[in-house]
Amino acid sequence: MTSQHATTTLWRPTGPAELDLVRALDWRAWPPRLPEQPIFYPVLNEDYAVRIARDWNVRHDGAGFVTRFEVESAFLERYPVRQAGGRTILELWVPAEELDLFNAHIVGRIEVVHEFR
Repeated sequence: MTSQHATTTLWRPTGPAELDLVRALDWRAWPPRLPEQPIFYPVLNEDYAVRIARDWNVRHDGAGFVTRFEVESAFLERYPVRQAGGRTILELWVPAEELDLFNAHIVGRIEVVHEFR
């Protein structure tokens, strides 16, 4: 299925619990945030996502996964790119209350592209 809208590729490092919830949503949406998670953070490059999944998720959750997904580019313009460290440490900050709207602009499926244990 092709979309008439331009898309932007985003990555999301995740642990096994969140990945199970994405699987339950048929790989088409991110689950609601927990009360202590007011922001959803997709990242703009694969290397940064790999570092988080490998170095943080494995240590805290026993496994880390990098997912890749496409979102309509025009929709993403509402979220300024945030630099969380070095030049390539770039992420979007999506408020938890906007996650359903964000999910509605995902094109295609969320896919796992790396797994670390």
